[in-house]
Amino acid sequence: MGCSQELSQFKRGTVIGCHLCNKSIHEISLLLNIPQSTVSGIITKWKQLGTTATQPQSKWG
Repeated sequence: MGCSQELSQFKRGTVIGCHLCNKSIHEISLLLNIPQSTVSGIITKWKQLGTTATQPQSKWG
C-alpha cells in the first residue's frame, strides 16, 4: 500500500462542488485524479456531518 496524504480543504470543496453539479463519483475521481473511495468518503462525510473538515481521531483508552 502507498502512503496516504490528506487532501487540501480546497480539493475537498471541489469534490462537493462537483457532486452538487451532478457529477458521478467516477467522473469526479478522473477529473481530480483521486481514488473513487476517497471521493465517496468525502461525499458521505459531508452528507453526515455537513462539513469536509478533518475531525480529530479519537484515542482508544
